[in-house]
Amino acid sequence: RLIKQDASRAIFDENKLRTSFLKALEKRPVSTVAIDSAVKGIIHRLRAVGEREVSSRLIGDWVMDALRELDEVAYVRFASVYRSFQDVNAFREEIERMEQTSETKKG
Repeated sequence: RLIKQDASRAIFDENKLRTSFLKALEKRPVSTVAIDSAVKGIIHRLRAVGEREVSSRLIGDWVMDALRELDEVAYVRFASVYRSFQDVNAFREEIERMEQTSETKKG
């Protein structure tokens, strides 16, 4: 089960997870095989946690991690909704954060 941000509970729905990826990756050059692999990876992580209830925030963070690896544009799309970006500055800050993280990994 998921613990939502408003503290309500919901049953985990793999289709909703897949839909989140598909929306973020719409018209992006990412294969369905890669998407399926990312979804399976999150489901595997969810099972590995071993808890009956997991916060939706944790799953959202995992989705962001997976999208960052798959496609940076899709990552920013998802982040803009997930983190409720209010203006262009929020996009700019997220992109700057991505660039810093990318440079840290390279260096």
